[in-house]
Amino acid sequence: MAAPRSPLAVDLPALPPLAGVRLGATAAGIRYQGRTDLVMAELAAGTTVAGVFTRNRCPGAPVDWCRAILPAGRARALVVNAGNANVFTGRAGRTAVEATAEAAAALVDCAPQEVFLASTGVIGEGLPHARLTAALPALHTRLAPDGWEAAARGIMTTDTFPKAATRTARIGGAEVRITGIAKGSGMIAPDMATMLCFVFTDAKLPAAALQAALKRGVDASFNRTTVDSDTSTSDTVLLFATGEASHEPVPTQGGAMLRDFRRKLDEVLHDLALAVVRDGEGAQKLVRIDVSGAVSTRSAHRIAMAIANSPLVKTAIAGADANWGRIVMAVGKAGEPADRDRLAVAVGGVWMARDGSVVAGYDEAPVVAHMQGREIAIAVDLGLGGGRATAWTCDLTHGYIDINGSYRS
Repeated sequence: MAAPRSPLAVDLPALPPLAGVRLGATAAGIRYQGRTDLVMAELAAGTTVAGVFTRNRCPGAPVDWCRAILPAGRARALVVNAGNANVFTGRAGRTAVEATAEAAAALVDCAPQEVFLASTGVIGEGLPHARLTAALPALHTRLAPDGWEAAARGIMTTDTFPKAATRTARIGGAEVRITGIAKGSGMIAPDMATMLCFVFTDAKLPAAALQAALKRGVDASFNRTTVDSDTSTSDTVLLFATGEASHEPVPTQGGAMLRDFRRKLDEVLHDLALAVVRDGEGAQKLVRIDVSGAVSTRSAHRIAMAIANSPLVKTAIAGADANWGRIVMAVGKAGEPADRDRLAVAVGGVWMARDGSVVAGYDEAPVVAHMQGREIAIAVDLGLGGGRATAWTCDLTHGYIDINGSYRS
């Protein structure tokens, strides 16, 4: 039975067609019954592509495939399945990706090396790729420019709501669109990417400029989020540029011409990253952690993520327990420079501890009231330097155990 929709869910925005993209979803019966689990997108000839992938040392066969073909910088199709991650499947996994790429390539009349693949779901089970390739021809005939919602739903696993974001940007005097979809709910501690995220633009961009923009955007969004500290074996973010928009030629490295494009891409990635955290398995609260006063930005980021990943901090938030000592603990365990006697901690804008002791006259009541809400704000000032960073996480509830204790059943 499907989990109830997250109380932190956000609705899909209006998702107009994007020139050069047709997409859709179908039920291939790969693992799930009675729901879509296979997504395909066909991309215009000349589409360029960028990607970032998990740094987990046990990646899935689709990640290996995408890494191998990415340097060419060209794409004509994307195929994604849900329910089976095609991870730790040996030669059979490689055979599955090759067969899938060949089947999709035949449908769109391109080389298999122009077909990008992603899989999500259970690890260690063979992917029944015959079901997948058998379902592709009929799916291909139904691809449409307005298939965004179907695609967003088709890549879901334990997600409780589909995730998408869109913006318009300007390159020179022309308007271009950026639209992305993502999935993710558990096994979320992205390292170079998120679980699965696919972003499309009609801009005409060199692959090198696309790659630089994507890496920057992912570092500032997905790589600052966590649900449970577990980095997926399948993390993939792909950015496709169809080149269907009319604008001035963009230099290989992008430069100032892409300033607005980069800003809007960052916004799309940020929206998608927070949607994933909002759908954290069992999550009831969205948590923002702002760290300042660190010796460097890198140090601040590590401290923010240590707080965000702490089970004790996350369970305190779940129980609306204003136990600021757990935040102090998480700062101290991060392995970064910190001085207990300079540290300050606030929740909901109320400073609770400062300079090594409780703030004089501290009243816990407004903090508890804040922690009973849906969106929680934690601030930490280390008092050591100018380093700042922000991380996002969610609370840790019994729901997380319920979902993951029965994931394969």
